[in-house]
Formats: sequence, C-alpha cells, structure tokens
Amino acid sequence: MFARKTSQSDSFSKHRAGKATTKTKRSFREHHAAAASKRAERPKKAESSAGSSTLTSPIITLCVGPEQRLFAAHEDILSTSPFFAAICRGQILESASKRVNLPDELPEIFSSVLEYLYKGDYYPRLLHNKRRNTWELEDAADNNHNNSAGGRGQVESTVYHPVTQQVLLKDTLLYCTAERYGLDELKRLALRKQGLQSGIQCATILASAKHAYANTPDSDSKLRAHYLALIIRSRSTFKRSGTMQMEMELGGKL
Repeated sequence: MFARKTSQSDSFSKHRAGKATTKTKRSFREHHAAAASKRAERPKKAESSAGSSTLTSPIITLCVGPEQRLFAAHEDILSTSPFFAAICRGQILESASKRVNLPDELPEIFSSVLEYLYKGDYYPRLLHNKRRNTWELEDAADNNHNNSAGGRGQVESTVYHPVTQQVLLKDTLLYCTAERYGLDELKRLALRKQGLQSGIQCATILASAKHAYANTPDSDSKLRAHYLALIIRSRSTFKRSGTMQMEMELGGKL
C-alpha cells in the first residue's frame, strides 16, 4: 500500500479509490464531525493541521510480518498511537534508519491500521445513510442497494491467521491490534463494523471470540457483550451445525 518514500497526499491515492456515494450517505468520520460544534470548520482545520505537520515529519519504515513487508508512514501520524509514540521517543529507533520491526503483525491488518491513522476509517468504510438513519458498509450497501435490509455483507470480513491456522474476523484482529496500540476509537469502529456482518460461519465466530478473549483484558465487558450478542443472533445457525454443543463438550474459556 505504501511506497518506501511517500507523502500523505498520495499514500492512499491508488489504494481502493472509494466509489462515489450518494448525498444521503456520509462516512463515519464525516458524520461525527458534522455532529460537533462548528460543523463546517472543524474538519477543515483538522485536515489542515495534519497535512502541515506531516510535511516536515520524518518517514518511518516499518517491517511487518515474518516476510518483513515494508510500509512507510509519517512519524507524526504514527505517534497518534501511544505505542508508536513511545517507540519514536525511545532508543528502539535508530536515528539514521528510522526503522521499526513488527514481526508478529499481519500485513493485511497493519495496512488497515495505517489507513485508519491517515483517513479516520479503513476499507470497507462505514457510511451513515441519512435517509434510513442506519449505518452501512460501503460495498455491502452498493451490492445490496435493492435489498431492503441493506448494509450487511461479508466484504473482506475474514483473514487467515497463520499462527492459529484459523480464519478469523478481520474486525476482531483489528480490535486486538488497536488494544495493543492504544487506539480506543479504532476499537469502537471495529466493533461497530463487525456488528454489521452477517452470514458468518459458526467456527469463525467461535475462533474469533477465543482469539479476542485471549488478547484483551478480562475487564473488557463491551467486547464480551458484543460476542455474546453475535452468538445469540446466530443461534439458529449454531443449532443446525452442532458447533456450539461440540465446543461446550470440549470446554474452555468460551
């Protein structure tokens, strides 16, 4: 996604150029900016501030995953995360190379984290449909525009996790990554998007729940309530597959 030498203006210019949306739909970031005071001025000021600060901000090279896929990002943007802010302030970064190694991260997930840091959302974007007053995932809404339910789909909803050797929900992995990086707003966004997914296989729901429980504090009641609601919502699917009964017989944390 990111060239080794890049600027904020073109970091995402060729990456999933979003489809034009109708005037009745606004992105997650735009919706919340409009609800705040000085609706027309605050988003422009934020964008101007971010753009000017990154003009002189050093470029950090990030080596992600066991294959060391290279990403690049501005230090000021990365420092939005307390995790990366600490790295940039500390001695881990070599002053000459400005390189960070993240061997345990998944490139697919880290790419979405960077997209969020730069744009306030990640693909597929969360859009607010003012006419229906509902939230939709952009491509799911486009693919199902004739469907009265709308806004639900499996647009890039799962990612293969090589360590666990399981297919997990992308939003779950993003939630856990956001937990490590101290990005609370990304956590809320990931949960909201995951709640719009449907038709998820039982094994994927349970594997994702176990991964989330193992990589978040036990005190994270919101995450656990979310998965409980997801399991209840899919109870008919679990009943037909017998997956839940098998998991209960095996025992475990879930």
